[in-house]
Amino acid sequence: MAKRLNVVLSQSQSKNPEKRKLEEEIVAALLDEKGIDVTVVPHLYDIKPDSSGMIALQSISGNMVVLAWLFERPIHWVLDRNNICGHAGEVLLTTNDDDEEEDEESDSEDKDRVVDSRKIPNRKIYALDFRASTKAREFVKEIKRIHAENAVQVVTLGDITGAVTAPTADQRNANPTNDTALAADGNGLDQPSVLNRIEEKGGRRWYPVIDYSRCTNCMECIDFCLFGVYGVDRIDTILVEQPDNCRKGCPACSRVCPENAIMFPQHKTPAIAGSNEAASSLKIDLSQLFGAPTDDKSALKTAADERDEQLALAGRETVGMSVGMPKRQSEKFDQPRDELDALVDELDDLDL
Repeated sequence: MAKRLNVVLSQSQSKNPEKRKLEEEIVAALLDEKGIDVTVVPHLYDIKPDSSGMIALQSISGNMVVLAWLFERPIHWVLDRNNICGHAGEVLLTTNDDDEEEDEESDSEDKDRVVDSRKIPNRKIYALDFRASTKAREFVKEIKRIHAENAVQVVTLGDITGAVTAPTADQRNANPTNDTALAADGNGLDQPSVLNRIEEKGGRRWYPVIDYSRCTNCMECIDFCLFGVYGVDRIDTILVEQPDNCRKGCPACSRVCPENAIMFPQHKTPAIAGSNEAASSLKIDLSQLFGAPTDDKSALKTAADERDEQLALAGRETVGMSVGMPKRQSEKFDQPRDELDALVDELDDLDL
């Protein structure tokens, strides 16, 4: 049954006038559309679970479009960690980093992912990154496309099943008892848009976000982190239990994750922030891709150094590579270099 479309606009953390202008132009344009409800909230990543903003988002049922100054993956999984779950809807307006689909190798497809064991509600969440365009009309066009897609209903009449669109006003006037028309009217598709603006004060946050479509529950992050950020739920699935224990600016655990499943949406390096440029099957120089210094350090050594820095700042003893280093890497340091290593060196020399 067709329903009104919920559009959530997550505001920028900054007061940048160009960003604010883009946000408000989109809101104003959507208010001229029918069958759309608009909710404006503070920056999605900063909203706390018990805040009025998150409660408002949790109260939204049905399909949802979310616009935020984040890559699509962290939008989806920030919502998911707050029990706002759904299938990822197809978005045509994307940033360059998310234009191409990830290429998964057959060996990674055989792994059990956490998401495979979860029941996902029958709804779609469409994630739109504000950085995909500077023009409000392009976002409005994409939202209208999604709205039209969601206005298609699947109805069953006897043994015949087909897809029909919500009827026009002329069709409803000609046949006011039409069941499909009544369903459409009953769900407010012809009613004006409604705006719900939530203002909250709160500081910027820094914590890891887990992409459960990649996570295999290997627990290497909980072994590595020494600040009590990670925990497990009742069925021993990894989760970010104490997000505000995380040390601001430290992305070390994302470097040790074997599946690239840990994101820090505010990190300056796109691969850590959640873009699709680093697929879990990528075999090139990951330490460079993930923002490691351009020297001989491995991604693991960089992660250990970042952790030591935060331990020292907290007045604790540093541990180097001696604690919680991933078991998957324990035998790799002494392996002889192969043809792939030589190819990676050649690519690095090209400075592409």
